[in-house]
Amino acid sequence: MKDPVSIAVKICCVLALTSGAGTGDVAVDRTCEPLWSHIRTVDDLGELRDVSASFDGVGAQRVLRLQVKPSSNVYSWVDVPAPAVGWKLNTREAVEMEIRNCGDKPAEVMLWVVARHGWDAVGSFATVPVGAAHLFRCSLREAFPDGTPKIDPGQVKHLRIMVRQANPGTRLEVRCPVALGQVNAWTRTPSRLDVPDMEEGVAVPSAGRRVRYALAGDEKNGIYSALYLPPEWKQGGRYPVIAEYSGNIFYVPACYSTGRPEQCVIGYGMTKGVGAIWVSLPFVDRKNGRVAEDGWGEADATADYAVRAVETICRDFGGDRRNVVLTGFSRGAIACGYIGLRNEQIAALWKGFHACQHYDGDGWGGADMAGALKRAHRFAGRAVFQTDNPAKNIPPLMEIMKAETTFVQSGLHAHACAMFLDDRPSTLQLRAWFQNLMEKQ
Repeated sequence: MKDPVSIAVKICCVLALTSGAGTGDVAVDRTCEPLWSHIRTVDDLGELRDVSASFDGVGAQRVLRLQVKPSSNVYSWVDVPAPAVGWKLNTREAVEMEIRNCGDKPAEVMLWVVARHGWDAVGSFATVPVGAAHLFRCSLREAFPDGTPKIDPGQVKHLRIMVRQANPGTRLEVRCPVALGQVNAWTRTPSRLDVPDMEEGVAVPSAGRRVRYALAGDEKNGIYSALYLPPEWKQGGRYPVIAEYSGNIFYVPACYSTGRPEQCVIGYGMTKGVGAIWVSLPFVDRKNGRVAEDGWGEADATADYAVRAVETICRDFGGDRRNVVLTGFSRGAIACGYIGLRNEQIAALWKGFHACQHYDGDGWGGADMAGALKRAHRFAGRAVFQTDNPAKNIPPLMEIMKAETTFVQSGLHAHACAMFLDDRPSTLQLRAWFQNLMEKQ
């Protein structure tokens, strides 16, 4: 007897080829591959955030039903994880999924194809009317404006079906996702780095691993950092430390930003993963015992966490107190000054700053110029490196900080961090800056 699930996904694939919901007819001569044949029950799904889920029907009628729960979070989602062997999408053109709005209000829906190892994500967006279906399509060959690929199709970790929480109670009906189109095999830029994924659960920091790491007292809450020890790390050694802050939670066509420590990549790109300890720090929400994806959390608690994290790394893992650098992207770049110079204790940690796309004083989150000028007096480091920041807005701060400042443009022309994982001129300059700074006494 044939496997009923296999029959179901084959029928699902035929439906995907003939469906025209929302975006017009799909070409029937294009081969396709169903992407959730390994998902048997709801328990096989990945993260469900403020969403209840159930499968309904069999064969051609098998659908995933979702209902959004009321929440203070801006976004809700469910992840469809790749099978253990991966989806092997290197010769596929796109991923498509039909989603129907079964609720009583229009729904703001997104479909994301999310890659692992520091790669980005590609998305498809629509406001789906009541009772209507929309065919979401994510191109696996999408690139940033300068041509840099957003994802490696061979390293997709999950599909994320996301709903903006404008209408709690939204109900969706999701049909089988498929990979469409046969194209030439995808090839990567030889110099492009793959960033280690953060290991979840109870993981002991060790050489060459990036683990979810909780400070003493945070073992049972949701506050954590992502700690990476370089492959040459040994107990008793001494290593520079790169501390990094992530961007804000932000999901728009041009930017996929989770607001969480594990999405940080700059510190790895600065060293190519060797010669330094790298810690991705959280913005701390002590009241709710979690990482603040949006805003500063509790700014004083966030600064206190950074001090404790650096002190712990230096004490337990051989971090060099004389060679600690703070870096960040977007919200994290503003945090270099807003958090990193919040008081004399935290300001004393840093030998240098690297900020990408924003800086303290630009007004976001209360980081106005008047406050930034006061905080700048606390800087005791040696140098600052600015990536994709306009030089005209920052000199007053640099004059107060008395810091040697480097300004570069990456050429990526996008609100993202992909530029730090290849050998473009701005990245080579950043790596040289870091090495030279570490050598200064």
